[in-house]
Amino acid sequence: MRELKPGVRPIAEGEMVISHPADACVSQFGPITDGKLIQAKNHDYTAQELLGGSADLAAEFAEGEFATLYLSPRDYHRVHMPCDGTLRQMIYVPGDLFSVNPLTAENVPNLFARNERVVCIFDTEFGPMAQVLVGATIVGSIELIWAGTVTPPRGNTVYTWDYPATGDKSVVLKKGDEMGRFKLGSTVINLFAKDSIRFDDSMKNNAPTMMGTPYAQQLTQTATTSDVSE
Repeated sequence: MRELKPGVRPIAEGEMVISHPADACVSQFGPITDGKLIQAKNHDYTAQELLGGSADLAAEFAEGEFATLYLSPRDYHRVHMPCDGTLRQMIYVPGDLFSVNPLTAENVPNLFARNERVVCIFDTEFGPMAQVLVGATIVGSIELIWAGTVTPPRGNTVYTWDYPATGDKSVVLKKGDEMGRFKLGSTVINLFAKDSIRFDDSMKNNAPTMMGTPYAQQLTQTATTSDVSE
């Protein structure tokens, strides 16, 4: 889990460019259709299940886009921000710790909605973004830079923390900032709202990714107060 040396992973420039959050491999990506994400051939699962059961939260990503990135045990295990964002909510969802390698993804139904995970909801210039860190075999804990190791009591309870947009307790991160880490390889899933991004042409299933390289392009920006007044 050692940090990268400065300059080893340059962050893609351009305020409309979203960068890859991790050194990984693209497992699946594409549209969220009828509230469902593709896990593997013949397997899908719902955004609502992934996000901890909230229908209102899942609705924010209806007809949006998703990407699932698999970090193998040999990959750099830290996860970074793909864009500027302000943390709105963190949700701990208890679950299993199945392996998340490609073979398991092809054979264990609802894998990512069954494994232990931490859901982070960020507000960005182009709308809401979810960055979900999924636990796996041996990855018994997930660490976040603002919360440390997330280890609520074991059980069936979903825990939710809300964060203010401003003030001393707000969590505001810039593109490329580290946001969390695994103790071994695992999976990161991003959800984007409808018509907010377009994935980079380099995105292909099974393609390797490198933290900081182009991931997607923003298509929209949320209007600011000054924009409205003008």
